[in-house]
Amino acid sequence: MKSIAIACLSAAACIDGCGYHVAGRSDALPKSIRVIAIPALENKTASYRIEQKLTAATVHEFLAKTQYKITSNPASGDAVLQGKVLSLEATPLLFDTASGRATTMLVTVKCEISLTEVATQKVLYHTGNFLFRNEYEISTDVKSFFEEQDPALDRLAQDFASRLVAVVTENY
Repeated sequence: MKSIAIACLSAAACIDGCGYHVAGRSDALPKSIRVIAIPALENKTASYRIEQKLTAATVHEFLAKTQYKITSNPASGDAVLQGKVLSLEATPLLFDTASGRATTMLVTVKCEISLTEVATQKVLYHTGNFLFRNEYEISTDVKSFFEEQDPALDRLAQDFASRLVAVVTENY
């Protein structure tokens, strides 16, 4: 009986130390970073207020999923997360066979993102091609489509922020 308990404890210790972790729970950023400044993203698209939705969702995600304090003032942070929304495309994905109207859209957001440590000016993360894609259903009624657009963009922003925070904090 004692040998079974020792074997179980040994197996648990090996599994615990194997290096696997749950996505979104790792932190590869330097320990000196406690406050991340997230100023508003720049909008290089024609989409009204998309940068506000993405910035707000990113701030919310950092607060909800990490231990970092967040500020909008770059001078107050240990690191600064900056970004530009380069493009936002909505492409019809599925169609209603009866009416020929789109029922599902594929939205693609392309951004340039960088995280820079303030003290050393070291770039901790940078990509000029951060792509995020999300599908959402739309109604065939034009009036309903405009009513659905804001909630769809809110869902897109939340999913975008979740992926961005994971990528930046885990250095994938």
